[in-house]
This record gives sequence, structure tokens and C-alpha cells, in this order.
Amino acid sequence: MNNNEAINTLNEIKDLMQKSSRFQTISGLSIIIIGIYASIVSLGAWMLLGNHETYSWLPTWSVDFALNTPGRTWTAILCALALVVVSFGTVCVMSYAKTKRQNHHFSFDQTVRRPLFHFFVPAVTGGLLCLAMLLQGHYGLTSSFMLVFYGLALINCSHYTTSTIALLGYVELILGIIDCFLVNHAILLWFLGFGLWHIVFGIFFTLKNRRTACGNNAVNQTGSSDNKQ
Repeated sequence: MNNNEAINTLNEIKDLMQKSSRFQTISGLSIIIIGIYASIVSLGAWMLLGNHETYSWLPTWSVDFALNTPGRTWTAILCALALVVVSFGTVCVMSYAKTKRQNHHFSFDQTVRRPLFHFFVPAVTGGLLCLAMLLQGHYGLTSSFMLVFYGLALINCSHYTTSTIALLGYVELILGIIDCFLVNHAILLWFLGFGLWHIVFGIFFTLKNRRTACGNNAVNQTGSSDNKQ
């Protein structure tokens, strides 16, 4: 019994050390909101880039917008940059709010810097590569590279934050590879990866965290009652 208690204590210490070295305050709701943002941008991209001659109900600018023009290219670039900035800001604000709700002190320490660094290295690399491709008129695989590098960024940073985030990254990576072979369905796969899958994963992530929190509360209550006895 003493050996088992010692092993259990060591495992608990190990779990606490791992949790203390990881950024654990990602908000599941922020993931859902990012998916909604991306779904709206996907719809805009479909209206901007698609062939809608048979859809008279669409706005004039989306129907008559010329293909492969500098104006269309810069519109797509600015929309993508706006999505990145707004999404990142949403995650930061909601993570900070979650930290405050849990009565924890938020500081920009190594626990925060490490996952950000490992996320932004592949994300920025992929972003610059996509920007170069767009400016040189190579549009075919741009959405594929976005999905692939975003998936790699999520997988890379999952080692320093909630490990479940890797699941989001693997699906993005798979969709990016599929997109490489289905160029004519790029906007659809972009929507599935950045939009729909974010919403589905965000719901799963939120429910999983709630179950974990309920389980921890039950364990704590049981431990308290045992101590009283």
C-alpha cells in the first residue's frame, strides 16, 4: 500500500508539473468564433473568386469582378490578413478572460511565449510562402499551403499547450493534402478546414473541458469528505 501510494503521489506530481509548464487557458468558445469568422470569409471568397454568371441575386461587384487582377489579389490578401489579426485577437482576449474567471494570474511568461513561438514559426513561414505565390500569380495551391502550414503550426504548439489541439492540426493537415489534388474545390476545403471543423472541434473541446472540470470537482469533493472522516 505504501508503494502504491508513493507511485500515485509521484504520478500526481508529474501531472501537476506538466500542467504548470503548459498553456492551459485556451477558450473553446474562441475556437468556435474563429470558425464562424472563417465561414464568413469563405462565403466572401466564393462570391469573389467563383463563377456566378447564373446567379443574378449576387451583388454586382462579386459577379463582375475580373479574374486574376491585382485588385482581386490584394482584396484576398487583405481579407486573409484581417482574418488572422481578428482571430488571434479573439483568442488572446478570451484566453485572458478565462484566466481571470479561474482566478489565476496572467503573465507573458515562458508558458505563454513557448507555444506562441512554436506556432508562429511554421505559420509565418507558410503565410509568407502563400503571399509570394499570390503576388507571382500562382493561385492553384495557395489554399492547400494555408491548411498544411496551419495544421503543422497547431501540431507543433500542441506540445506546449493542450494536447487536444493536435487533433485540430491533424485534420487541417489532411484537408490541406486533399486540397492539393482537388484544386477546383479549394474554397470548399478551405471552408471545411478553417470554418466548419473549427466549429465542430470548438464544441468538442468545450464539452471535453467541462467534463474534465466536473470530474476534478467530484474528486476534490470526495477527497475532502474522506479527509473529514
